[in-house]
Amino acid sequence: MPPREDFGARIFKVTRDDSGSRLTWMKVTGGRLNVKEELSARPDARKAWTGKADQLRLYSGTKSQLMETALPGTVVAVTGLADTYPGEGLGFEPDAASPVLEPVLRYRVILPEGCDVHTALRQLRELEQEDPLLHVVWDERLGQVHLQLMGEVQLEVLQSLLERRFGLRVSFDEGGILYKETIRSRVEGVGHYEPLRHYAEVHVVLEPGPSGSGVQIDTSCREDELAGSWQRLVLTHLAEKTHLGPLIGAPLTDVKITLAAGQAHVKHTEGGDFRQATYRAVRQGLRSAQAAGECVLLEPWYQFTLRIPQTAVGRALADMPRLWAEFDPPATEGEDAVITGKAPVAALRGYAREVAAYTKGRGQLNCLPTGYAPCHNTEEVVASVGYDIDGDLENTADSVFCSHGAGVMVRWDKVPDWMHIPSVLARGERLAWVAREQEAAEESENPSERWASRGEAYRASLAQDKELMAIFERTYGPIRRDPRLAMEPVKKRTPERKSASPRTVSGSSTRREGPEHLLVDGYNVIFSWDELKALAQENMEAARGRLMDILCNYAAYRRCVPILVFDAYKVKGKGREVEEYHNLHVVYTKEAETADMYIEKVTHQIAKHYYTRVVTSDATEQIIILGNGALRVSSQAFQQEVREAEGEIREILASQCP
Repeated sequence: MPPREDFGARIFKVTRDDSGSRLTWMKVTGGRLNVKEELSARPDARKAWTGKADQLRLYSGTKSQLMETALPGTVVAVTGLADTYPGEGLGFEPDAASPVLEPVLRYRVILPEGCDVHTALRQLRELEQEDPLLHVVWDERLGQVHLQLMGEVQLEVLQSLLERRFGLRVSFDEGGILYKETIRSRVEGVGHYEPLRHYAEVHVVLEPGPSGSGVQIDTSCREDELAGSWQRLVLTHLAEKTHLGPLIGAPLTDVKITLAAGQAHVKHTEGGDFRQATYRAVRQGLRSAQAAGECVLLEPWYQFTLRIPQTAVGRALADMPRLWAEFDPPATEGEDAVITGKAPVAALRGYAREVAAYTKGRGQLNCLPTGYAPCHNTEEVVASVGYDIDGDLENTADSVFCSHGAGVMVRWDKVPDWMHIPSVLARGERLAWVAREQEAAEESENPSERWASRGEAYRASLAQDKELMAIFERTYGPIRRDPRLAMEPVKKRTPERKSASPRTVSGSSTRREGPEHLLVDGYNVIFSWDELKALAQENMEAARGRLMDILCNYAAYRRCVPILVFDAYKVKGKGREVEEYHNLHVVYTKEAETADMYIEKVTHQIAKHYYTRVVTSDATEQIIILGNGALRVSSQAFQQEVREAEGEIREILASQCP
């Protein structure tokens, strides 16, 4: 196949020449590479960079000659590139797959007396660029250099290389296990950064991911809530940092972090504000998970194969519980027995020497990393590390709010009381949670029982109306108003826009804050409004679409959470569906479920937590709504509210136009 015309290259090695110049070895796979040409990283690279190809060297042994142009198939060493790494792709070439093996042990570098730690760190960084399996970690708090390696053989190679190349004789401590942390359930994190003349707030949702998936970054935030440029900046900050867990400060893994909401200020927000808010949001979510007991400490495990004489099988099997091993029964191969299984790396460290001792050198233990699993001695590890999470100021979970003209530090567990954006999980997922709970409860019954229970429950609710009203009158006193006035339109509002501050319902034993939730009986409204009724006679789909657009505009202006419910109870085999239309939740009920039944169930759940109104002209449904703690609005009265809101919008737009 002929080479491609556009440029592509694959980097396979990074070295340095005798003068210390950095050489990036690559094979050109397409197009051409010219000397002094500008190169840059791919969008999906580990780090964004740009550089100029100062020299193109063609090596033959230790000698080289300079080239003006490298054509496809040429292996060339390029100088002038400072941030490349082995396995990186340029142009159309993607990065090579990540190494199958990853370090599971951590060693502290012991430097000779009089050696400058920063010089040694710089030299180790050079070797790290050349070897992808070498990970150098600088612990600024302790002033120590740590290496993440596979084992003692790699230590010996590194010692020899440091002495030969830099004249540096180092040693290492006994090493420790490279732990990681994750979470076991979904949690929301909030970060706010608002010192004087700065502003940013970020909400992220952290949820557990598949084993070995690392940290995944995503966004579900709408651009009408946070501009796309700010969202991309937040995603960059999420990806650039190694997030630490709250148990021992180990790296976070197997977690999906989703940007769910954010807020900027037109005048005061700067790029660094979102960096602070993003870091604090992730940390606050992790601390919330820790407080709920949902953090998990992970340790590396080995897949092992133990080959020993049959006379030593009893000793090996007796060792397995001590090693916390999961193993298969021994298999016989000639005079030897073979035991396979997996066990924590911490338990298997040093066991190879024990095997050699009790088998007199005839036994052999082979280990291969098999990933991470929950730690077998979490409490012991946490106690031995002694991680001071409150003292880790570089990874704080606290937020900065502005109060009385000055920045105020707010502790992480008090941030939800101060945050400016309502909780994403409570706002956006409560409806889906209610639907899932109802589905799970109903799936446990057979169809005939479901039909019977629905009918009995609905009839029971009607039969209890008088009893409920009697309870209300005993609690709050008799109702002395004319019942005919209940269906009259509400009084006209002043054209002042509602405040976005949380609403509090008085006269109730439960204080309900947050955005207003508005449930609308779709078909009831369509056949109550003349405009929509006429449109429905021609095209029902058009009437539904028109109502959805009206509710979107109304909810955006009034800053409420709209839920539009349509009947689908006559559609056989139909399951409940929930769709998102801009800022509107649209629910299509399932077979044998009316909109009234669904609204009754949902108001029973959300009216406990939020100021809730229901738009319907069904008199029976209105009584049930009152019993659930929600407020009712007739379809005609709501139409008047919509007209007032549309008029206010037109006035605002007219005042802004020159």
